[in-house]
Amino acid sequence: MVEPVYISRHCPEMAPMFIVLLTMFVVFVSLIAIAIKVLIFCKIFSKAGYSWALGLLMLVPIANIIMVFFLAFADWPVCKELRKLKQQLEKSKA
Repeated sequence: MVEPVYISRHCPEMAPMFIVLLTMFVVFVSLIAIAIKVLIFCKIFSKAGYSWALGLLMLVPIANIIMVFFLAFADWPVCKELRKLKQQLEKSKA
């Protein structure tokens, strides 16, 4: 029967380095994912007519949940402006 080969058995000095490298990789990938998420929400807030900086609130634990609900149910400034322009167009036609 063949026993499985472990890094720590053949090179015990490599095991801590492997753990450190794996941890660094996981942290690096997590930071990239967080940066992409914040970038996406900054763009969404700016397109909705709010300040892009509101996307940075996605980094704050409770605020990120509140901001998603705010974004979903608030009356966006872009929509307000569109309604205002439609009303002006209807007045000019009448």
